[in-house]
Amino acid sequence: MTRSPLFLADRMADIRPFHVMELLRRARELEAQGRDIIHMEIGEPDFPSPPPVVEAATRFLARGDVHYTPALGIAPLREAIARFYQERFGADVAPERIIVTPGASGALMLALAATTNPGDSWLLPDPTYPSNRHLVRAFEGVARAVPVNADSAYQPTVAAVDAAWQPNTRGLVVASPANPTGTLLTQPEIEALRQTVRARGGQLIVDEIYQGLTYGVASSTALQSMDDVFVVNSFSKYFGMTGWRLGWLVAPAGYAREIERLAQHFFISASTIAQQAALAAFTPGCLDILESRREAFAERRNALLPALRELGFTVATEPQGAFYIYCDISALADDSEALARRLIEEAGVAATPGIDFGDNRPRQHLRFAYTTGQGRLIEAAERIAKILK
Repeated sequence: MTRSPLFLADRMADIRPFHVMELLRRARELEAQGRDIIHMEIGEPDFPSPPPVVEAATRFLARGDVHYTPALGIAPLREAIARFYQERFGADVAPERIIVTPGASGALMLALAATTNPGDSWLLPDPTYPSNRHLVRAFEGVARAVPVNADSAYQPTVAAVDAAWQPNTRGLVVASPANPTGTLLTQPEIEALRQTVRARGGQLIVDEIYQGLTYGVASSTALQSMDDVFVVNSFSKYFGMTGWRLGWLVAPAGYAREIERLAQHFFISASTIAQQAALAAFTPGCLDILESRREAFAERRNALLPALRELGFTVATEPQGAFYIYCDISALADDSEALARRLIEEAGVAATPGIDFGDNRPRQHLRFAYTTGQGRLIEAAERIAKILK
């Protein structure tokens, strides 16, 4: 019997593979062969889920009352998130504006689905997290890259946004702290971008999924000074709950009811177990654990950054957030993808080449994630040194 050829939508031609997942697959293959691999490729904290979160989930599961929740999320969690904004940042965010989602990806999907018409373009910094541009395409929008470099801390400037804006531009997506660079936007910078976008009738989406993971500078949110932007956040990074797949979206006033209809059809609701567990993430004991982990990330950053520079990697703008160092490899190699393959095969060190993050000089850059212990990071640097010699 002859199989029919695949029938794929045209958009699928524009969806690139997630190369870091291919690296992870190869790392697992090598580990299965007995090789010791130091993982610096995946943006996933190595710490286990915080014990208060696990305990809360266990208590909830023991009751056996696990059913759908409202599409916007359970009221106690939306209220807890609102209190967190008030207590930590002094931001007044009504619980009614908060939509609990399956991960931050679910939050960005809802924001884009609610605002994007076919052919609308969204401006995104290049380099940036790759899924963002593919989600724009999935909703029949056009992702338009705004090249950013070290001279602007890898963040878009007002001048760059003005130059890139076109009649079909719907808005701008920014991230602070950013992936892959770990750089931040200051409040005045976000405000200037907001004013520029709003003056052109556009919308600003701010990705804050690494909020809380900052070093040497206080964490902040765009919601401290503006309420007409979409803000995407997550329990994955600072809260250390990657596998629970839980995030949230803060929408401007008036959008929640419209977004609720989308959420009902897209997801029905976020995981009930994860929502109940996340209530414990905001307890004082859990926040103490998370702050101690943030301090550990700071120590890792401070150990890895000079080690990479000593090896010859160029880090023109020091990361102040997230858990990534984005390096220029020009002094060491011609192609970051080839170097990444060599590092994993010969040194047992997995790092992510720039091709995952856009088209702005990707083969000159490599991203290292300091999501493993400090001793392993130093060992990785020693292994890399041997290969480079």
